[in-house]
Amino acid sequence: MNNEPLSILIIEDNAQLAANLYDYLAACGHNLDAAPDGLSGLHLASSKDYDAILLDWNLPRLDGLTVLRRLRRETKKKVPIIMLTARDQLADKIDGFEGGLDDYLVKPVALPEIEIRLRSLVSRLRQSAAPDDVLTVGDLYFDIRKVQVRRGERSIPITRTGRRLLEVLMRESPHVVSRARLERAAWGDIVPGNDLLRSHMYVLRRAVDIESEKPLLRTVPGVGYRICEDE
Repeated sequence: MNNEPLSILIIEDNAQLAANLYDYLAACGHNLDAAPDGLSGLHLASSKDYDAILLDWNLPRLDGLTVLRRLRRETKKKVPIIMLTARDQLADKIDGFEGGLDDYLVKPVALPEIEIRLRSLVSRLRQSAAPDDVLTVGDLYFDIRKVQVRRGERSIPITRTGRRLLEVLMRESPHVVSRARLERAAWGDIVPGNDLLRSHMYVLRRAVDIESEKPLLRTVPGVGYRICEDE
């Protein structure tokens, strides 16, 4: 199984368990965020991009099932979510899976099993995501296989890095893509300094929008970028 580090959000109000999960998964090389309640967890899950989420059910401010349902309904994100809870009734499991869960673990669970489940879920999701060869947003056309980009009838020359950025933006359209995710798409885990993303996005914007009446590539200050037809 691929041992690359994952970006994981832990939403758990039990401070000791959250610390144990955080320490163990960090020692495995993963990048972690943690939230002690459902509302702050929902905010993090909605505003940042994670490879997977560990979610408790009995949370203050917003219970885990509500977090799950709102995350699936409001953001449309396909991030794998594991419910880690003491609830062991079949009805609870059914509610969880119907709400959009990918896995359900009843506490207590061995930490190595949690890590294996996380890796397995992420791996399966990536393998099953058979990407379309052709992407379109408005009159913007990108043939991934043929490496052709057009805006209307105008052919657009684009760099290799620009193609990586454009593919992510078009696949996620009309949603906002965070700067961190775009940087990972372009350069992996080692991101060059000097705010290189801004320079590449400037070049990409000129290529896509400079000769067109209707701009598609938009900056969302403090968050990232998006490609969409509407303001």
